[in-house]
Amino acid sequence: MTLQETFPTRTAPARRTRRLSFRRILMGGRIGDLGRFPRYLAFALVGGTLIWAPITGYLRTAPLTFKSGTSLILPGSGASASMNLNGIGQASSYANSAFSSNSVSPTETYKRLIGADRILEAAARSMGLDRKAFGKPRIDLVDQTSLIHLEITGGTAEEAQARGEALLEAFFAELDALRADEQATREDSGLAAIADYRNSVASTRSDIARLQEETGLVSADQYDAIVEATRLLDSRVQDLAAALQDKTQSVAALEASLGIPADAAAATLKLFADAEYAALMEEVALHAADLAKARSQFGEGHPKVQAARAAHAGATGAALLRAEAVTGLTPGQLQKLDLAPEGARADLLAELVRMDAERAGAAREHETLSARLAEERARQQALAGPAARLQDLQRDFTVAEAVFASAIARTQSTKSDVYASYPLVQVLENPSLPDRPSSPNRKLAIAAGGAATMMMMLGLLLGWMRSAVIGRLINAPKDPA
Repeated sequence: MTLQETFPTRTAPARRTRRLSFRRILMGGRIGDLGRFPRYLAFALVGGTLIWAPITGYLRTAPLTFKSGTSLILPGSGASASMNLNGIGQASSYANSAFSSNSVSPTETYKRLIGADRILEAAARSMGLDRKAFGKPRIDLVDQTSLIHLEITGGTAEEAQARGEALLEAFFAELDALRADEQATREDSGLAAIADYRNSVASTRSDIARLQEETGLVSADQYDAIVEATRLLDSRVQDLAAALQDKTQSVAALEASLGIPADAAAATLKLFADAEYAALMEEVALHAADLAKARSQFGEGHPKVQAARAAHAGATGAALLRAEAVTGLTPGQLQKLDLAPEGARADLLAELVRMDAERAGAAREHETLSARLAEERARQQALAGPAARLQDLQRDFTVAEAVFASAIARTQSTKSDVYASYPLVQVLENPSLPDRPSSPNRKLAIAAGGAATMMMMLGLLLGWMRSAVIGRLINAPKDPA
C-alpha cells in the first residue's frame, strides 16, 4: 500500500500538490528514495560545521592554563601548658580542639580567610600582579576530614606553582598577624588589671612600712616572740619570788637560832678578821686576867688593882675604837655583835652571811626582772593593736602579691597559647607543578564534538526513516480492550 492509497484525496491537482509537499516534509519519503540524500548530506555538513567549527576555534585560540593544587590540614587535638612558680602557685593554659565546638567550623573559617580580598591582594602584590590578573583560587573542603584543598591557575606550570606558594605565604602571614593582634589585644586588656594589682601591692607595702616605722614591730612573728618572751619572763619572776621567799625564811631561821641579825654577823666576821683588832682583844684578855688576879689578892682600892683596871680599860677603849674604824658602827651597835665567833659558831655566822648575800642577790634580781616584766607587759599591750593590724596588712600583701604574680604568669602563659582562636594549620601537600595544561581540555572537547556529531547523525537517520516508522505506528493493530 502506497501513501496515495492510504491517504486518498479529492482536491484539485494544484491543491493536492501543496498537500503532497507538506505531507512529504512531515512524513518523509521512502527509505529507498535516494533523491533525498543531497538534502540530508547538506544538513550533515552544515551541522558538522556548526559543531566542529567552535570546538576547533576554541582549541586553537584558547590560551593554555595550568592548575596547581595544594592541601592543608588542621590537626584535631588540643594543647595544654602548665608552669609551677615557686612560692606563688601554678599557672596553666589549655587550648581546646579546633573541632570541639559544633557551632564553629575552623575549616570553613579558613576557607573564607583564604579567599579574602586582602590575602589575594597580598599574594598578587608579592608576584607583581594586580588582583584581577592573579585570579581567585578554588577552595574545596573534603567531607568528614579536616582537609582544605586549594587550586589556582596560571599561564605556565611554574607560574601556577608560584601563585600557590604566594597564596600560602600570604595566608600564613595573615594568620600570624591575626594571632599577634589577638595576643596584643589580650595583653593590652590585661595591662590595666596588672597596673591595679601593682598599685594594690605598692599601697599595702607602704602601709606596712609606715606601721613598722611607727611601732618598731617588724612582723607579727616578732609580736608572737614578744608574747612568748613575756610569758617566760613572768614564769622566771615567779620562780625567783619562790626562791627569794625560801632564802628569806632560811636566813630568818638561822638569825633566830644564832640570836644575831645577818648584818651583825657580817660585821662580826669582818671585825674578827682584822689582825689589829685581834691583837687588841688579846691584850684586853691579858689585862682582864691581870685585873682578875689583882682583885683576887688585893682590894678594889689597892694600887695594883687600880693599875690593872686602868690598863684593862685602856685596852678595851682601844679595841672599841678599832672596831668602830673597821665596822663603821656606833658603840651601841657594837654591843649587838657576837664577841665570841669561835669554832662552829663562826661557821654558822659565815653561813648566815652567805645565805643573806644570796637572799639579797635574789631580791635584787627579782626586783629587776619584775620591773622588766612590767615594761614588757606594757609594751605587749601597746603592740597588741598594731600587731593585729600588721598581720592583716601582711595577709593582704601576700594575697595582693599572689594575685599580681598570678596575673603576670597568666599573661605570660597565654603567649604560648597562640592557637586558641586560630587553630594550627599545616601544609599537607605543597603546591604541585602540573605536567599538563588543565585548559583547554582537548579530550573533553573532542569527546563533546564526537557526541554531538553522533547525536546529529542519529537525528538525520531517524529523519530518513520517519516515513516507515510513522506508517508502522499508524497501521499497528489496536488493542480490542
